[in-house]
Amino acid sequence: MKQPAVYIMTNKRNGTLYTGVTSNLAKRVYEHKSGVVPGFTKSYGCKRLVYYETHESMENAITREKQIKAGSRDKKIILIESMNPKWNDLYEQII
Repeated sequence: MKQPAVYIMTNKRNGTLYTGVTSNLAKRVYEHKSGVVPGFTKSYGCKRLVYYETHESMENAITREKQIKAGSRDKKIILIESMNPKWNDLYEQII
């Protein structure tokens, strides 16, 4: 489903965090999980979707991504745990 979204991927609980933005969350997370696109998430094994939020426009999603990226690691962890306290992989929820 195409809808602007901001998301956070990780390799394990309290592990490496990657924040991204996309217009198609299910497709993008699949790409991270399967490692088809070289880059940060492939290098660090970030294959677990632990946080996401959808937005009405890509402009809003990009603004929110920048806010999250500018925040501290602790703020990202609080954000993740507010939605997903067990750090479960949320991919099944979005497909």
